[in-house]
Amino acid sequence: MKSDSHHPLIRKALESSPIANLIGFTIDQVGNGRAVGSLRPGPQHANPMGTLHGGVLCDLADAAMGIAFASTLEHEESFTTLALQIHFFSPVWDAPLRAEGRVIHRGKNAGYMECEIQDETGKLIAKVNSRCMILRGDAAKGR
Repeated sequence: MKSDSHHPLIRKALESSPIANLIGFTIDQVGNGRAVGSLRPGPQHANPMGTLHGGVLCDLADAAMGIAFASTLEHEESFTTLALQIHFFSPVWDAPLRAEGRVIHRGKNAGYMECEIQDETGKLIAKVNSRCMILRGDAAKGR
């Protein structure tokens, strides 16, 4: 498994990520098929019931898993997500969150990642998994 936190995708994501700016999450650690993101939810992240909207958790986990996967890519490779699945365990109102994405399997053409999202006490909020396809050649250009 390649480990390069200087992959163009990682540099681009860490320098400027419109979705991270919009939602307010950060990626704090990257390398060796692992990435850690964080978010401090606020009232702007609430669903109609007043708890954190599940889609925000999906975005945070997707970013952590995607950056973890990008750390395994060669410089000329890119990727696209094929599937994303989330399981919610506990509601969140305003607790700081930590999302740790890990590459579980990196094959020649695809990978499988998992992410756990926890609050500041270590309580499991959600568990997420995704599958990504590696893109090469023309399919990777401009991504």
